[in-house]
Amino acid sequence: MGTDISIIIVNYNVKYFLEQCLHSVEKASRNIPAEVFVVDNDSVDGSCAMVKEKFPDVQLIENDQNLGFSKANNQAIRLATGRYILMLNPDTVMEEDTLEKCLHYMDNHPDIGGLGVKMIDGKGNFLPESKRSLPTPGIAFCKIFGLSRLFPRSKIFAKYHLGYLDEDKIHDVEILPGAFMIIRKTAFDRVGLLDEDFFMYGEDIDISYRLTRNGFRNVYYPETRIIHYKGESTKKGSMNYVLTFYHAMIIFARKHFSRKMAKSYIFLINMAIYFRAILALSRRFIKGVAIPALEAAIFYLGFYFIKPIWESYKFPDSGGYPREYMLYVVPIYILIWIISLYFSGGYDRPFKLRSVFRGIFTGTLIILVIYALLPESLRYSRALLLMGASWALVTGILLRILFHLSGIPGFELITKKKKRIVIVGSIKEAERVESVLKGTEERTEIAGYVSPLPDSSMKYLGHSQQLEEIIKINRINEIIFCSSDISSHDIITNMMKLSDVRVSYKIAPAESLSIIGSSSIHTSGDLYMIDFSSINKISNRRNKRLFDIISSFLLLLLYPLLLPVVRDRMNGLINILRVLTGSCSWVGYYPVSNRQDRNLPGVKKSIFTPADGLENIEIPEDAIERLNIMYAKNYRILTDAGILIAGLRHLGQKINNQHVKKRKERI
Repeated sequence: MGTDISIIIVNYNVKYFLEQCLHSVEKASRNIPAEVFVVDNDSVDGSCAMVKEKFPDVQLIENDQNLGFSKANNQAIRLATGRYILMLNPDTVMEEDTLEKCLHYMDNHPDIGGLGVKMIDGKGNFLPESKRSLPTPGIAFCKIFGLSRLFPRSKIFAKYHLGYLDEDKIHDVEILPGAFMIIRKTAFDRVGLLDEDFFMYGEDIDISYRLTRNGFRNVYYPETRIIHYKGESTKKGSMNYVLTFYHAMIIFARKHFSRKMAKSYIFLINMAIYFRAILALSRRFIKGVAIPALEAAIFYLGFYFIKPIWESYKFPDSGGYPREYMLYVVPIYILIWIISLYFSGGYDRPFKLRSVFRGIFTGTLIILVIYALLPESLRYSRALLLMGASWALVTGILLRILFHLSGIPGFELITKKKKRIVIVGSIKEAERVESVLKGTEERTEIAGYVSPLPDSSMKYLGHSQQLEEIIKINRINEIIFCSSDISSHDIITNMMKLSDVRVSYKIAPAESLSIIGSSSIHTSGDLYMIDFSSINKISNRRNKRLFDIISSFLLLLLYPLLLPVVRDRMNGLINILRVLTGSCSWVGYYPVSNRQDRNLPGVKKSIFTPADGLENIEIPEDAIERLNIMYAKNYRILTDAGILIAGLRHLGQKINNQHVKKRKERI
């Protein structure tokens, strides 16, 4: 029997999403002669090792560089033997009968060249890009400048996503979604493979257009559904995405539109790029600079009013502080407080009031230490400094409370309230998922388990058909579905049924240490992982960098005293400067020969590793991996300090990409 369908998944650093996708592909292809290709574009998150271990029947193509979407798909298409080719994103989950329904429909309609399905996001909401029209200049204008959003059902303004067509009915469409696109092999033979001029984005528009130009129909087929965790490989709001996407549109326009039409289209695209760039820069300013700048202004304003009041008390007759005090001294105070707030997490979202206290307190201590070292002539009022610090602390806290009360998304205060979760699955699997959650740093409270089927057991809150009542009665914030116990069809049905309920969803693949979901169509997928939560924390990454800076300054000052101890003195000085400038860190992972063996969070190359001090011992590679895992999972600044102090005499050793070679020579 020949192969009915060849499924091609291009992967780039989304290991856990790929794992879940492959599980759903396995279920959907059980009754169909199928072959599965995974083309990996040089991922460094352990994706290839996971595929080899868990999905040995998958044909894995490992690229040593990121070739982009079109080239990677073409690699597998040339090897495919199926009558149909499915190009599938790794951040998708399909229903068990998706492939059977799609192939049956296409077999009965031989004039169809390509087919797409109904897509929903991680909250059960319909994704409008499931059906699209050709982005001509007029249609693109309405999309870029928001007219399609203002008039979502208009036949004039909403053509981009064909908002006037019923999402639950079959329609002929011009453009198929690249996340799930089934194309006849014979259609590929006629129109050619994907255009490799498109690195990412635009190739789906190009191949869809070529299909219709060659007499084939493209069909939107909503009789089956998939979940698409949008944007997991790229962040949709980033300028990099904007530039890549619009560059693809320019390639398409030059290829398929008349010269005059292409020229107007390119002009429109350039306008859109500038428009989006302004929005992105404004958003980045508000997010990264506006609050510290506003806070600095408020701090300065406090000194502006406090200073004359204090001067009237301190100098009742006449006199006061010199003009330089407000020009130079106060701005230096404020700069130290702002930097201290940053490193204390005062600007992390959601806001933490204790981080504000810690930041102002630490900054004030630093100022007082500097104050004590200054000559008498440069020591201004400590009382005024402490009053200014009190003003900074109170206004810093009040500012964050005001932001919280404003209700602006992303400007909330952190709360100690735990996320209430129910797990839908068998008792055994639900208990396993609960243990995964306990291994993360998420603040969660398991309200109970829900049976996938009606069950009278006292261990369950109820069954999946009662989810809406369970959510309301138990004040549930999140539902986790165990994919080994409940079908993708039922998961998707429940998500769509409850899409109006304020609750989020995640899926726990069988035997996986990951729990995957997405909070909205505008965000990349959320991910709970049992591993490595510590070193991935923003505060720990920031503190690690702060430790590198402070320790490097100290070592630089003390280096003359360390010269008799350090073996390679010149390289030791170079290493201090490397760490100080941020090109490397003092402590990082010990590299293993297969860099894809584990999904370790990225850290900079380093001078020392957790294995330093064991240089005369032959260490097996799996033991090295465990050391790295423990370092990532249990990261503390004291760990880095201890490793650095213990290795002072080796301060001049080469960075750790040489460690693998050294260990191999010893063994």
